[in-house]
Amino acid sequence: MTTYSRDERAALADLMTELGPDAPTLCGSWTTRDLAAHLVARERRPDTALGALVPGFGGWAERGRTDLRDGTSWDELLGRLRAGAPPWSPMGNPLTESAVNLLEFFVHHEDVRRAQPGWGPRALPSGLEDELWSRVKLAGGLATRSWPGGLTVSAQGGRTQRLRRGKPDVTVSGTPSELALFCTGRQRVARVGLDGPDDAVAALTAARFAI
Repeated sequence: MTTYSRDERAALADLMTELGPDAPTLCGSWTTRDLAAHLVARERRPDTALGALVPGFGGWAERGRTDLRDGTSWDELLGRLRAGAPPWSPMGNPLTESAVNLLEFFVHHEDVRRAQPGWGPRALPSGLEDELWSRVKLAGGLATRSWPGGLTVSAQGGRTQRLRRGKPDVTVSGTPSELALFCTGRQRVARVGLDGPDDAVAALTAARFAI
C-alpha cells in the first residue's frame, strides 16, 4: 500500500538535512529548526495540541515547541522527525497515520521548498493528487472558516466541492495539491486560478487560513 504521508515525511527530512537548521520557511519567521521542532512536538508532546484546541493554552504549546527546539540538537531533531511518532502517541496508529499526517507533511514540505530561491511545482503522482483532493474536501471548509463569502474549489476531471456558502462567491481552480496549499493559508505561492469579483478575489488571496 502506498503511504504518501511517509514519502512526504522522508522527503522533508532529506530537504531539511540538505538546507540545515537556519533556512527560511513559509511559516512566518520560523526557520527549518523551528518547523522541525513543531513537527516533533506534534507527535511526541501531545499536550502541546491544547494550544490549538483550548483558548489560553497557546503559550503552553509554544513553550513546548521552543523547549524542544532549543534543547535538542539538529541531528537529533531530524532523527526523531524521520522516525515518526512513537507507538504511544495518538499520531502513531498505523491505521490512521495517513489520515492525520498526509496534509501536514505535504504542506510543510512545500513550506520549505517554496521558501527557497528557484522553486517550482513538483510533478506529483496521480494517487497523491487524489489523496490530497480527499483532504481538501474534508478539511477545506474548516481551514477557510474565516472567509465570510462563498468558496468553491475545482480540480481536473470535473471535480468540484463547495467549501463555504455565501456572497461574494469565488471559485478556486487548480490541481488538488495547489488547492491544498491555497486552503491552508499559502495563497501567495499556490498556482491556482480564481474566478469571482475582483475585490472578493483580492480579499480571499489575503485572508488568513489555517487548520
